[in-house]
Amino acid sequence: MLSFSTQSIAAGAVQVQGDLDRDDQCWIEGDTRPVDALRVTGRLSSAGEGRFYFSGKYTGTATVECRRCLQDVAVEVGAEAHILFADGDTDTEGDPDVYPLAIGRSGESVDLRPAIREQWLLEVPAFVLCTPDCKGLCTTCGANLNAGACSCAPNANE
Repeated sequence: MLSFSTQSIAAGAVQVQGDLDRDDQCWIEGDTRPVDALRVTGRLSSAGEGRFYFSGKYTGTATVECRRCLQDVAVEVGAEAHILFADGDTDTEGDPDVYPLAIGRSGESVDLRPAIREQWLLEVPAFVLCTPDCKGLCTTCGANLNAGACSCAPNANE
């Protein structure tokens, strides 16, 4: 569970141990989703009137294309997260580093999912190599040169 009522947090800090599933509604089309669920652990506590602070970490595996040969590469992604949540007071309104509290049927809650999603997307590497010596694709025929030489004439692209 990654959503907590503000009343339960006000009574004392809560330990967070949960998963952000790859099929969760917080993900949008085009996001690099984790292969399996993201594991989120940490501590969520009150940080003053209408403010809450999460300190913890998340870990997961992403699948990213090799920038040279376009083969899928599994990449371990994880980082520490330090996130401030606040109600819509004038001090924090419009601040991109402060996440708003969620308003639901049972009152206000701290929903970690959107913030963890954003942190994950910033941490997933944009460019990876399948191996440090990846040979990439032939610029003429598109063959994967890691599997062997192609039949194109040498230096055909010069």
